[in-house]
Amino acid sequence: MKAGNRATLFLGVLLILAGIGIAVLTEANRPVLPTAAGIFNERDDELKPGDFVSVLDEERKVIDYLGRSLIEGDEIITPEGKHYRIERVRGRVAQARLLGIDRDILAWEEYFDREAVPVGIFGKRRDVGIYHTHSDESYVPTDGRASIPYRGGVLKVGDKLAGKLNASGTRVLHDKTPHDPHDAQAYVRSRKTAVRLLRSNPIALFDVHRDGIPNAEFYREVIRGERIGQIRLVVGRQNPRRSSNLDFAKRLMTYANRVNPGLVKGIFLGQGNYNQDLLPTALLLECGTYTLTRPEAERGVRLLADAVPVVLGIEGPRPDLPEGARPITERQPGAWRAFAWILAATVLGVGAYLLISAGSWEAARERLRGFWGRELNLLRGRGRRGDENK
Repeated sequence: MKAGNRATLFLGVLLILAGIGIAVLTEANRPVLPTAAGIFNERDDELKPGDFVSVLDEERKVIDYLGRSLIEGDEIITPEGKHYRIERVRGRVAQARLLGIDRDILAWEEYFDREAVPVGIFGKRRDVGIYHTHSDESYVPTDGRASIPYRGGVLKVGDKLAGKLNASGTRVLHDKTPHDPHDAQAYVRSRKTAVRLLRSNPIALFDVHRDGIPNAEFYREVIRGERIGQIRLVVGRQNPRRSSNLDFAKRLMTYANRVNPGLVKGIFLGQGNYNQDLLPTALLLECGTYTLTRPEAERGVRLLADAVPVVLGIEGPRPDLPEGARPITERQPGAWRAFAWILAATVLGVGAYLLISAGSWEAARERLRGFWGRELNLLRGRGRRGDENK
């Protein structure tokens, strides 16, 4: 193949890749359709009620309990911003290493402390979707059992979340489709429900659960004189939307705890996908545990509902905010980084094309110099003709 043909082929491939990159960039914030990778990455890491893993820090102090099977690489972010990574798991004990203080949490704490968040200003309304992968989950003191197939108490907790959001002016789609049995395929079945909710172009998706920790006090908190069930936010690590989902979780935890201190227990980054690849603002909510009363869990989600519209930008849009402080739904995470990569690839590709077609650096520079010379002469000529026509 001649050098000129090779160069033309190379340039064509480069332009195709650049086009794909731009298409991905412009579509970054749209809900994605289910993919084979997303489906096969779904896994249920929840343990049966009463089973749990103790998480210890480097000084062998207990920092958390989780009703999930843990693996190396799982992460925990506490309400104070301490970021831990699971380094070793032995039976029902996990060893975690402190990575440091999460800077995003500190930044959002500072921001929410100094900024007055306006309310009552609604832009284009979009729905919030709520569904339940484990529709059997229940609360023993109120419901009588930890699991009630097809009609678990967690559905009523979702009702309270939906009702409070609706009362504040946020439209809600609450899908109570059951996804029983409570097995490893539950997330595959609930994915169909999540995709159905996406047809309404929701601003966020919440998959509402409850935990399986046996100690009710671990999830019990007193806020404004009432006992409530704390909430844990769960983000999937095996998920291309992880960065966006985690950003949403950090904002929600920080603002919710600012308004109601102690409400959100922390953020857990687990081994699954949890169908969160479908939307940048998809989260799994652990609303208390099975040994709490259901009213406690209901009061907890009602308090969380106070924070959701503000964090999503439904309530009080702030177009004057800098990029990093805008609601997550107004941003495309990583957009400028992707644009920079596309621009750099294009510049390198054009340089490679010139080098291949010209045969040497000297000849490539001459061609580039000649190109710019012709363009400048053309612009000057247009300018002179414009002056003569005046």
